[in-house]
Amino acid sequence: MLKKVYKIAIIPYTLFLLYLMFLGMGRYQYEDNLITVKPIFSTIKFIQTADGWKDIVIIVLGNIIMFIPFGFLGWIFPRFKDLKTLCIAFISAIVIVEALQYFTRMGIFEVDDILLNTFGVYLGWQIRIFVEKKLSC
Repeated sequence: MLKKVYKIAIIPYTLFLLYLMFLGMGRYQYEDNLITVKPIFSTIKFIQTADGWKDIVIIVLGNIIMFIPFGFLGWIFPRFKDLKTLCIAFISAIVIVEALQYFTRMGIFEVDDILLNTFGVYLGWQIRIFVEKKLSC
């Protein structure tokens, strides 16, 4: 049952996530193409300069939590049950999305986003393994 719900929900969820990444949360088109390539430093700087914990939770934890469902892709595509294959495919896809944000100027190409999103996928993969063991899916 859980796998069936996932198979139905992941497509609209992905579309919703793409909406958020390009149009949602008050996004606007930047004047210039922006890129942040120093891993971790931009996130640390963001945390230090954030107005409050709410912004930190929404941006930093959001970049992790929102991608947890992609760790379950092995339920639809058996080859993604393997963590290495899943991560290679996901990193390829998220780099394309980040590049599209850069080229459309509807976001910033940020290496930290790639790292945080991939960590979310990894957590989802771990949760999937746990769920499968507990529920014998």
